[in-house]
Parts: sequence; structure tokens; C-alpha cells
Amino acid sequence: MLLKHTIPTGLRRALAAGMLFTAIGSARVAHSQSVDSSAAKNAPNLTALRDFDFLVGEWRVHHRTMRASGTGQWQEFDGWASNRALMDGWANVEDHRFDKTTGVTRAVALRVYDPRTAQWAIWWIDGRDPHRPMDPPVKGRFKNGVGTFYSDEVHDGKPIRVRFIWSRITARSAQWEQAFSSDGGKTWETNWIMEFERSP
Repeated sequence: MLLKHTIPTGLRRALAAGMLFTAIGSARVAHSQSVDSSAAKNAPNLTALRDFDFLVGEWRVHHRTMRASGTGQWQEFDGWASNRALMDGWANVEDHRFDKTTGVTRAVALRVYDPRTAQWAIWWIDGRDPHRPMDPPVKGRFKNGVGTFYSDEVHDGKPIRVRFIWSRITARSAQWEQAFSSDGGKTWETNWIMEFERSP
């Protein structure tokens, strides 16, 4: 014969309350961990925010541009560039002057950082046709001291892939180059090189 042991009502209530508090505590911990995980996931990535700090200031720039694709013929000219930070370093603008034999022309490069992707986007405005629709920005980041940026555009009615590369960066110099690819990035043709030298 089994004896049934009864638990006093007060004790049952105390045990029930303890189980309830334990469950609430566990739920709060789980919620807190979920919030922390979500916050970490959505936190801004600032690892590349200062990638273009080296470019702030005044520069003398030597340009080499290819006269026409596939010809291997280059023209050279000098110019000036002035770069300043905007939005507390989240963007920067670069004012260019090109001293060509045919006359002076100007352009502007605008760069903006996206903390969600840790990438920079770069737009180019050509002073010879300032109201033309803007090309898609090249996007990318620096790795091991070299910045690489890509976009897909249409050039002379044909789809191309565009690549910017920043390299050879020192306290007083840097190099930028632009290349186009008509085969999806399998091969590249460099068509513009800028050699920056910091102005005293």
C-alpha cells in the first residue's frame, strides 16, 4: 500500500513562486543576451573609417592618361588637388585642377563611408559636363595598405567593370589608378594614373 504524502499549501505556494521567479529570471537573461547579440550585430563597423585620412591636404598631381583604348599611347600633364574631410571624417571631398595643354579643366571626387558595410563609395564629377547623370559609385576598402574599389558601368554604350586602386601611400605621396574591364574583370586595361606629391 502506497502512502500519499501531502505538501502543505503554504509550501506548495512557495515552491510555485520560486519556480515562477526562476522562469522569469531565465527569460530575462535570454532576452538580455538576445538584445546584446542584436546590438553587436547592428553596431556600426568603424574599422575602415580613417582609411582616407592620409589624403587630407594639398597635393601636386602628375597625370598619365591613355589617349584611346588599346593604343598604348599616353598623354601627360600636371595638376593640383585639395582634399578636406566632411561629416567628422565620414566623408571627404577632393577638388581637382588639370593643367592641360588644351586648357584648364576641373573635377571633384566625393567619398562617403558606410558603417554597415565598412566600405567607401566614391563618385566623380567632371567639370566639363557637370550636369550629366552621375555614374554608379565605385565601392570598396583598403587591405594591407592598398585600396581597391569597383563598379559596373556603361562606357561608350558597352557594359564595363571599373576599378580604382590606391597604393604606394606614404606621408608625402600616393598613387591612384583607374582601369576598365570589358570581360567581367578577367583582364584589365589601366587608362589613368595619378601620382600625388604633398604640397609644402
